[in-house]
Amino acid sequence: MKVNRLADLQEYEAPGHFDMKGFRLQGWDASDSKNFWTGLSYFLPGGGTTHAATPLEKVYVGIEGNLTIVTDDDETTLGHLDSVYLAPNEGRSIINRTNKIASILVIMPYPPED
Repeated sequence: MKVNRLADLQEYEAPGHFDMKGFRLQGWDASDSKNFWTGLSYFLPGGGTTHAATPLEKVYVGIEGNLTIVTDDDETTLGHLDSVYLAPNEGRSIINRTNKIASILVIMPYPPED
């Protein structure tokens, strides 16, 4: 068992993210998870990501506030415990269009090793 307390986690920088603070809850340097990692992202009002696609599937789960997920074909707003699955190579951006801090859980596999 590997327990991580939010108060003890170190912030990490995520490329293409702005006005966002990210914390790895499990995986990477936070635990020995082999197949996936889990993060917690806090987005300030107006914060978000650039529109990009990666070869990795991902799941976002709304924790607090509302975040809008924009894909090449659609957009939706995630609220508390709403979730969205994004397929590999599906372009997406995230934007906090509210005046409150919003947060999501991020669940993703690791990138393939070169």
